[in-house]
Amino acid sequence: MKDPRIQTLAKNLINYSVKLQKGEKVLIENFGLQRELVVALVEEAYKAGGYPFVSLKDVQVDRALLMGAQEEQFNMKADFEANVMKNMDAYIGLRSGDNISELSDVPDEKQKIQGSTVGKKVHRDIRVPKTKWVVLRYPNASMAQLAKMSTEGFENFYFDVCNLDYGKMSDAMDALVSLMNKTDKVRITGEGTDLSFSIKDIPAIKCAGEMNIPDGEVYTCPVRDSVNGTISYNTPSPYQGFTYENVKLTFRDGKIVEASANDSDRINKIFDTDEGARYIGEFAIGVNPYIQHPMQDILFDEKIDGSFHFTPGQAYEDAYNGNDSDIHWDMVMIQRPEYGGGEIYFDDVLIRKDGRFVIPELESLNPENLK
Repeated sequence: MKDPRIQTLAKNLINYSVKLQKGEKVLIENFGLQRELVVALVEEAYKAGGYPFVSLKDVQVDRALLMGAQEEQFNMKADFEANVMKNMDAYIGLRSGDNISELSDVPDEKQKIQGSTVGKKVHRDIRVPKTKWVVLRYPNASMAQLAKMSTEGFENFYFDVCNLDYGKMSDAMDALVSLMNKTDKVRITGEGTDLSFSIKDIPAIKCAGEMNIPDGEVYTCPVRDSVNGTISYNTPSPYQGFTYENVKLTFRDGKIVEASANDSDRINKIFDTDEGARYIGEFAIGVNPYIQHPMQDILFDEKIDGSFHFTPGQAYEDAYNGNDSDIHWDMVMIQRPEYGGGEIYFDDVLIRKDGRFVIPELESLNPENLK
């Protein structure tokens, strides 16, 4: 028997996240063959009067393709997929897989081929700026294991997170957006962290269920050359099939001048991908009340209650600081007391301490007010 929460999620994705209108085309791209949700999305798209298109993919098959990838081949693949994407009004990306490390042995040069072809031509150039899009994971035993939960317990957690009242969250975010838009100087302190930068004149964007599910962040971007100081991330960060831990970055005039981790050589190779990889492309504050602990899945981890993420690489077009790169790596620091605490200051005023907002206009974003 179909879980009714799946149909609720599909309805929310079609009608709230991408707001599919009569006659609009939506591409449903599924990594992992999660048929129940794909079928439900197709049904809801038809109910909305839209035209659903489905692309089914598999991570193991993608790995096989990448292991022998050639630039000419992936340029052709990018042209093919770009031709589809440019005809779409909306995009729903459903990700799932049994092995988070499936791509861990794909050589860096092959990963770069995919990023500079399909990643750029299809997603950065078309999907992100030109469609109504949302990306989400789908629960399975592998995700439950990473979250250190039973499979049933994780499924209940997943649907609580994904089906919460994002309209209420969106309203609560307005005050934070307004404050960020008036802020010049940001300072962040915590264990191993003392970081300062400017966000002056760069727009703040709220994310409340319209681009990611789960959701719950407000993002902007530092002025490119303004970042100075050190940050010590306290959340494991998977990237290209490898999980980085104890990442510490030191900035001078915007640039990462020192980087260390559990594999310092490997992380520095990533930051040497191109010039923009050593500059920051996003600063975001996470507020999802149901996500309390990291589970090595960035769509969840970047929304953790009491967290922020500080992202080397490509800046988003709607909060653009001039930085371009083939990477965009969301790395997370949690500031709740059990993770070491920490403070965020806007123009020398403390706005969040130990993961809780401490000024009246932002208290509606504390977790008890969003559930």
